[in-house]
Amino acid sequence: MNAPRACSDCLRRAWLLVRLASHLDLQRRELANLLSHTDEDLIEAVGGTRATDVRAEWARFDATAYRERCAAAAVDTLCRCQDDYPAKLRDLDTPPSVLHVAGALGRFLELAAGEAVAIVGARRASPYAMENARALARGVAGRLTVVSGMASGVDTAAHEGALQARGGTIAVLGSSPERPYPPSARRLHREIIAAGAVVAELGPGVPARRWMFPARNRVIAALSEMTVVAAARQGSGAMLTIADAEGLGRSLGGVPGQVTAPLSWGPHMVVRRGGELIRSPEDVLTALGHDGPAPAAARERIDDPQLGAVLEALADGYEPRDAFAAAGLDAEGGLAALAALELSGRVRRRAGGRYTIVP
Repeated sequence: MNAPRACSDCLRRAWLLVRLASHLDLQRRELANLLSHTDEDLIEAVGGTRATDVRAEWARFDATAYRERCAAAAVDTLCRCQDDYPAKLRDLDTPPSVLHVAGALGRFLELAAGEAVAIVGARRASPYAMENARALARGVAGRLTVVSGMASGVDTAAHEGALQARGGTIAVLGSSPERPYPPSARRLHREIIAAGAVVAELGPGVPARRWMFPARNRVIAALSEMTVVAAARQGSGAMLTIADAEGLGRSLGGVPGQVTAPLSWGPHMVVRRGGELIRSPEDVLTALGHDGPAPAAARERIDDPQLGAVLEALADGYEPRDAFAAAGLDAEGGLAALAALELSGRVRRRAGGRYTIVP
């Protein structure tokens, strides 16, 4: 898709955020207010002793050279002056001046225009949270765009679930869109670019800084009609995304977890404050007004009562040995049942011989 070129003023704003990145890091607690400043006021507010030099560089900004750097990195640009800029982002008080897109621009615009759910959560998430995030994304991917931040943990699982179902997914990065962040996510980054889109407020070659993550959270929230948190501690970045979504009047959801787990704090707080209790993809679809089951194919029913008993006991938190006993199986029969459940995709083996239920 050959979109009109992003305008010079918007490109200059994107450049300025990068030029002042270290200064913004020092004042990131005031980020929402700072992003509302004009270019001149932002330079004055955070430029410090370098303000005069930054102002001179700002006046000499070369939009053509900026566009050439983007083209060399295979990054498309879309500014908020353009008609096809995603309408949902205009709900923000400070929508990004420029969206930098890695992946087909037309595909990004199509995904951004459709109904979307953000699935977010902790980087160091439990297998339970990861499986739930993956299953939710996989289950809604035929009807909703799945949006997340490509961070390790829940974000990664959400993108993976959408890709497994051949659905659309958008990764919103705080740093450059053409570089995977974290760097260990190279394969996932390639897959999202090939089948979905990676988008960022900042242009090519920009390293990550701390202020960029809360800035990108507002974009995740704005692109989505609903934000679901699968696991989050108090004060985590995922809860900042929830706050942004709540401020925009978007729907919220929380995946319940163990009451003793710190990672359950976020989802439980969302539900306590009136958000949707999310147990399955159907809960997400229902909350957004969709009728019928999730598009993902339903699993075959377990007809073997002993297999069903083992699965139910594992789901209740029993260790495998105790699950065997609950099903009336000896060790050999129990191991055979576990193997059958694993082959059917009902459980996944973890390190140490533990098993996680696959939703």
